[in-house]
Amino acid sequence: MRYNIAIDGPAGAGKSTIARAIARKLRLIYVDTGAMYRAMALFMLREGVDPADADAVRDKCREADITIAYEGSEQMVYLNGENVSSCLRTEEVGNMASAVSAQPAVRAKLVELQQALAAKSDCVMDGRDIGTCVLPDAQVKIYLTADSGVRAKRRYDELTAKGVSCDLEKIREDIEDRDYRDMHREHSPLRRAEDAVLVDSSHMTVEEVIEHILSLCEGAPSWK
Repeated sequence: MRYNIAIDGPAGAGKSTIARAIARKLRLIYVDTGAMYRAMALFMLREGVDPADADAVRDKCREADITIAYEGSEQMVYLNGENVSSCLRTEEVGNMASAVSAQPAVRAKLVELQQALAAKSDCVMDGRDIGTCVLPDAQVKIYLTADSGVRAKRRYDELTAKGVSCDLEKIREDIEDRDYRDMHREHSPLRRAEDAVLVDSSHMTVEEVIEHILSLCEGAPSWK
C-alpha cells in the first residue's frame, strides 16, 4: 500500500512550499498538480484548441499523457514523453491553464493521471481537491489555510522583492475573489475533507508549519 499525503487549501496559503519541504524531509515524491494543468494547457495550445469548446477539449484530453519524474532533485514534467518543464511558466500557458481547468473533462483526465502517479509512488500532493477527490484514502490529509490579509501580504512581499509594483489591497481582493470561485465552482470545489487536519498558518513561520505537519505524519498509523 502506498503512503500518500494530501495538502489542500486556498490560493496563497503556501501549499507548494510546504508540500515540497515535506516531500524532501520524508523522501517522498512531490506531485505538482498545478504544473500538470499547465502541461495540459500547453498541449491544447499546440493543438490549437479553443478552451471554450467543451467537445474539442474533451476529445483532445484523451490524447494527452502527463507525468512527473525527478532528475536529481529537480521535478520534470513530461507531456506525451517530452520534457516540457521549461515551457510551462509563460503567460500564454498560464492563461490557457486558467481557461481549460474549468472544463470537467480536463479535471477528470488529470485526476485520473494524478491517481495513477500516487498508485505508483509514495507522494505528497497539493491542490484544492486532493483530499476530497484525488486521494480520498490518503493516510494524512491537511487543509492548509491562512487569513486572506496574511496571504495577500505574503504575495505582496514576494512581488515587491522581485521589483514588481503592486497594490496590497488589490491583491487581497483578488485572493478573496479566487477563494469564492474555488469554493463555489460546480466541479471539485475547494473544501476541507471531513478527516483533514486544519492547519492555520496565519501566525506560524514556514518552519513551524513544516514541523507541525511532520508530527502529524509521524503519528499516522500506517507511516513506515
